[in-house]
Amino acid sequence: MSETSAEAVEAVAGATAVTTGNWRLAGIAGAAIGVVAAGAAAGVALERMTVGRGMRRKARLALDSTGPYGTLRGTPGKAYADDGTELYYEVDDVEPEGGPAPRRRRLFGRKAPAPVTVVFSHGYCLNQDSWHFQRAALRGVVRTVYWDQRSHGRSGRGLAQADGTPVSIDQLGRDLKAVLDAAVPEGPVVLVGHSMGGMTVMALADQFPELIRDRVVGVALVGTSSGRLGEVNFGLPVAGVNAIRRILPGVLKALGQQAELVERGRRATADLFAGIIKRYSFASRDVDPAVARFAERMIEATPIDVVAEFYPAFTDHDKTTALARFADLPVLVLAGVQDLVTPSEHSEVIADLLPDAELVLVPDAGHLVMLEHPEVVTDRLADLLTRSGAVPAGATVGGYGSTSTAQPG
Repeated sequence: MSETSAEAVEAVAGATAVTTGNWRLAGIAGAAIGVVAAGAAAGVALERMTVGRGMRRKARLALDSTGPYGTLRGTPGKAYADDGTELYYEVDDVEPEGGPAPRRRRLFGRKAPAPVTVVFSHGYCLNQDSWHFQRAALRGVVRTVYWDQRSHGRSGRGLAQADGTPVSIDQLGRDLKAVLDAAVPEGPVVLVGHSMGGMTVMALADQFPELIRDRVVGVALVGTSSGRLGEVNFGLPVAGVNAIRRILPGVLKALGQQAELVERGRRATADLFAGIIKRYSFASRDVDPAVARFAERMIEATPIDVVAEFYPAFTDHDKTTALARFADLPVLVLAGVQDLVTPSEHSEVIADLLPDAELVLVPDAGHLVMLEHPEVVTDRLADLLTRSGAVPAGATVGGYGSTSTAQPG
């Protein structure tokens, strides 16, 4: 067992200290469950700096104040889930050159067809800003919608969860339907989902097949899985995974009951777990520290009780049969080869079930492939949008930057 893996397993094993009031070990438990067991994707590139904790803290603050990532905003809107949970979304509309388009005459009383809208669903412990690079590249090219899943980002805490109802992937699919009803009531749609967001798209297809048939013109599934997530080993040896799974139910219960305590401990032990956190987010060694810190901020913003209450839904997730709803559509399946959270083999399974889909496996990429290698993700997404009719052939979709700090030779 590697040193990093041993630390992860030891940290989870010590999680029972939550119930004793030991806030430092509670923080270790929260971080370990959120990152190792639950696969919470976040990264930071400062953990190996040979400087003191104070200097690392100053460096993080400097990155927080200067980092441009997650600053893009659109027209805000709200949708309401079937249990009343408020869901926040933003729309980036296409502004035609020269200002608003002139009024056109109706032909035979019919309006011009609604434009294609691309709807982005983010992953677990992230928010809509995780699509920063793709959002920057697509602005002005196509109408897009970005939303925060329940209990994440600017969306409200799940009301059903407050009443004790567990989160389910099916619920997330219904949430996406509510967002579509509010933000895209008509016209063709391209659905894009990363990790949990891809599972949300599958759940939508499972419950609303007529919507897929009548309105969806393309699908992108990034770093996600159609099921069997309970078999993922997170890069740990079998003994370590078995240890985690054995104590996980009790740890999750404790975390949910001691959220404030765990949050204090999680903040206090941020440096200790920086290396583990980065391992489950990125594979490249030269990721821009500002991008890594941006990812870390997203995980920091996700309350530990949200981390705990979402986790059981992944072991229950199985939407393999729902993939058939996408069989006649242009589909992109993309994953990082070194993804430890939703291994690329899961994407290969999806592609095998959708033989006409484009399968892209990105070398030297981890779970946050859209942040780690944005140019690859944006390029393949632009091709999907062309095939779906969302953008005309020949349209220019800019590649927004690179996260690599390596200098050309």
